Amino acid sequence: MKTDSELVLVTGGLGYIGSHTSVLLLEKGHEVLIVDDLSNSSPEVLDAIAKITGKTPFFETVDLKNQVGVTQLFDDYPNIKGILHFAASKAVGESVQKPIEYYQNNINSLLNVMAAIKTKTNLVFSSSCTVYGQADQLPIAEDCPTKRPESPYGNTKKIGEELLEDATKVHSSLNVMSLRYFNPVGAHPSALIGENPKDIPQNLVPYITQSALGKIAPLTVYGNDYPTPDGTCIRDYIHVMDLANAHILALEYLEQNKSAAHLEIVNLGTGTGHSVMEVIESFKRVSKQNFQYSIGPKREGDITAAYASIEKAKNLLKWEPQHTLDDALASAWKWEQKNHKDNQN
Repeated sequence: MKTDSELVLVTGGLGYIGSHTSVLLLEKGHEVLIVDDLSNSSPEVLDAIAKITGKTPFFETVDLKNQVGVTQLFDDYPNIKGILHFAASKAVGESVQKPIEYYQNNINSLLNVMAAIKTKTNLVFSSSCTVYGQADQLPIAEDCPTKRPESPYGNTKKIGEELLEDATKVHSSLNVMSLRYFNPVGAHPSALIGENPKDIPQNLVPYITQSALGKIAPLTVYGNDYPTPDGTCIRDYIHVMDLANAHILALEYLEQNKSAAHLEIVNLGTGTGHSVMEVIESFKRVSKQNFQYSIGPKREGDITAAYASIEKAKNLLKWEPQHTLDDALASAWKWEQKNHKDNQN
C-alpha cells in the first residue's frame, strides 16, 4: 500500500483536461493519483501541476490497455474511492484514419479499469457530444436520442457509455456519471498548462494558435458551404477550467448519493454555438494577430452543428460556465506564446 489516504484516480491525468482537473482536485484538498502512459502528454506537466498547486500528486506510468498493469495498480492503491476517467485517444479526424487503434485504446482501457474495481467507487466518465451524431434538434438535451456517431472516436464514447450502463445495473459497487462535453478550449490562467498535442493539432484552437506563431502551416477551414449562417461548422466551445470544475462537482454529487448505483448523463457546454469563422474572429480580436487561413473541402466525420442544453448541469450539479469564448481564446494564446518561448530557450 503506497498510502493510507483515500485517493481520486485521474486516468490520462497529464493530458489536457485531466491536468486542469487534477489542479482543481489538489486545490480542493483531495489526494490525487495520476495515471498516464505519456503517449500524448509529457512528464513536465506533472512538474507544472506541482508548481501551480504547491502539491505533488502520486503518479504512475501505466498503459491502461495492459490488464495486468491495471490490476497491479489497484492492488498497489487499494484506497481508490473516486475515478475520473479521461484516458482516451480523442481526435475525430484521426479516428477515421485509425479506427482499430481508437477502439483498442478507448474501449480496452475502460474495460480494464472497470474490471479492476473492487470496492465501492464513484466514476466520472469523460464522454462526448459526438454520441448524438447530427442531432435532430438544437440545443441538444440529454434525452436527445443518440445515433451512430459520425466517427470511430464518437462511437468509442457511445460504446463506453453502454458498457457503463450495463455494469451499473448489476454492480452495486459502481456509481457513474457520464459527462458529455462539447468542445474544450483554453488554458489555465497561469499559462503553465494548456492544450499541447505532440503532433499536428487535430482540434481547432491549438491549430489556430500554433499557426499564428508560424509553428505549423496556415489553418485550413474544412468546408464553407454547410447550412449555417457563414457556411462553417458550429460547435459549443467550453473553457477547460469550467469543464474541470464540473468534474469536481460531478464527483461530489456521486459522493453525496452513495446509496444508489446508477448511470447519470450530463451535458457540459455553454449553451451557445459558435462557427469556425466566429472562433477565428474571436482569436483575431484577443490576440491582435492578422491570422491567415484557407478554405478546404469538408472533412469526413464532421457534423454541421452541435451545441448543448445545459439545464441539467445547472440543476443537478449547480454548475454553469463562467468564461466567454474570448476568455478561452485569450488564455489559449497566452499559453501558446509561453510554451513556444520556453521551448526556444
